Amino acid sequence: MTFSDLKIFLDEKAELYNTPDFIENDPVQIPHRFSLKQDIEIAGFLTATISWGNRKSILKDAEKMLNFMENSPYDFIQNVSERDLKPLEKISIHRTFTGEDFAAFILNLQRLYSQNESLENSFRIEQGETNFYHALERFRGNFLGDALHRSRKHVSSTYKNSSAKRLLMFLRWMVRQDRKGVDFGLWKDIDPKYLSVPLDVHTGNISRKLQLIQRKQNDWKTVEEMDVVLRKFDASDPAKYDFALFGLGVSKSF
Repeated sequence: MTFSDLKIFLDEKAELYNTPDFIENDPVQIPHRFSLKQDIEIAGFLTATISWGNRKSILKDAEKMLNFMENSPYDFIQNVSERDLKPLEKISIHRTFTGEDFAAFILNLQRLYSQNESLENSFRIEQGETNFYHALERFRGNFLGDALHRSRKHVSSTYKNSSAKRLLMFLRWMVRQDRKGVDFGLWKDIDPKYLSVPLDVHTGNISRKLQLIQRKQNDWKTVEEMDVVLRKFDASDPAKYDFALFGLGVSKSF
C-alpha cells in the first residue's frame, strides 16, 4: 500500500474498533465502573499493571483487587494501614504479581495521593521531550522510591529499553480525548500528541505485516520507530491507531 492508502486503511480500522463495544472484553472495562477521577486512575493503573496473558484471567484478577479494596479504591487507599494489608501476604493476585506486590503498590499509591490529588502530575512531559521515555522513568523512580522491593519488576523501565506496554496503555486511557467512549481523557494537561501505541504481540505483528516497523524486538526502540510513522498519519492523536492495530491482530482479519 502507498502511504496514503495505508493511512486511509488504518483510519478506517481505528474508527471501526474504537467504539463502546470495545470495552466489553477489554481490561478498560474495570476503570469504566467508576465515576470519581481518582477511582478511575487507581482502578486503571492496577488493571493495566496486571494486563498480560489471558484477558479473562486479567479481568477476574482485577476483580480480586477491587474486592479487596471494597470497590472504593480511592477511599480505601486513603485510609488503609500496613496492618490492614497483612492478609495479602498469603494471596495470589495475577501470575507473578503477588499479594505482597499488591500491598506495596497500595502503599506507594497512598504516598503519591498524599502529595497530589491526581496521578497526572507523576507523568508530566517536560520541555523538549517528544514522548514518555523520560516521564515514565521519572514516574518509576517516584512511585517505587528507594526501597528494593520485589514489586519493582512490575513497573517497566524505559531506560532499560522496555516497551512499557502496560504503562502506555494506562496513559492512553487517561490522556486520549475523543467522544467514542473508550478512553477517558481525564488528564487535560498532557497533550495526546506525546502518546505512543502500546506495543505487544498483536500490535507488533500487525505493524510488521504492514511494514510500519522493521525491528523484530518489542522494545522501546521499536516503539519510537512506530512513532515516526504513526505521527505522520496523525500528529495530534497517534495512539488512536492502537485500536486499528490491536483490533486487526485480535480479529485475525489481516
